[in-house]
Amino acid sequence: MQMEDVYRLWDDLSDFHVSQSHQAAAHLMARLADRVGAWNATWAGAIRFDGSNAKDALQGWRVGAVQALHPIEPHPDEGHFKEILRVWDRREIDPSFLLPMRGVGSFRTYSFRRELPAEWFEGAFYRQHYGSVGTNDAVFVAFPLNNDCESHFGFYSRRTFADEEIALLAAALRGIKWFHRHLLLSSGLLMGSAPLTPTERRVLQLLLTKATEKEIAQQVEVATSTAHQHVTSIFRKFGVKSRAGLMSLWLNPGG
Repeated sequence: MQMEDVYRLWDDLSDFHVSQSHQAAAHLMARLADRVGAWNATWAGAIRFDGSNAKDALQGWRVGAVQALHPIEPHPDEGHFKEILRVWDRREIDPSFLLPMRGVGSFRTYSFRRELPAEWFEGAFYRQHYGSVGTNDAVFVAFPLNNDCESHFGFYSRRTFADEEIALLAAALRGIKWFHRHLLLSSGLLMGSAPLTPTERRVLQLLLTKATEKEIAQQVEVATSTAHQHVTSIFRKFGVKSRAGLMSLWLNPGG
């Protein structure tokens, strides 16, 4: 993939409506995974709740949202990768968890085969969560939006990633700050006072279209009164009072 291909990919992303962030992320992951020979890819939005605990090796960081290109059985709805995140949230520190902590707040890449010792690949954590599904190597690209919010893309391969493939992923994901921002906004992680629930994320995508609350209720399969409660909660979390105020967050790149 030459830079001209990267530019075309960026153009593709700009053609997606703001209500289609999930589909846009899947398109981006699929295109890049194909170019570097990855069998799967993920996007994760990370937020720092409290970094004042000196004993916390993860510096207060939590993963607030995750999307897998190919969800893995037996958890097709929430994704195999959330099993790893449960271990993260319990603060059962694995050496792989310390990789994203290096250079927090800066654009960076990190990968398993380049940065973890050979004995890690013989351990139970690797065998259970990566080796069992055929992952030999994983590379991640981290994009910070501010001191407490980052966007991370991960790619998983059955072989070791080449340096030029990692460089390609970095180049393709470095120049689209607006897109990282949209993904984090769509999960309620950038501007929201609290992360959105899975149902609220579905409602939010519909709020960004012309769908009425009744139509939103039908598509989400809840009562109209319940849909209204979700809408009210979303407005409160984003600190807005209307759809116009909500949409302005996506339209204001410096917000």
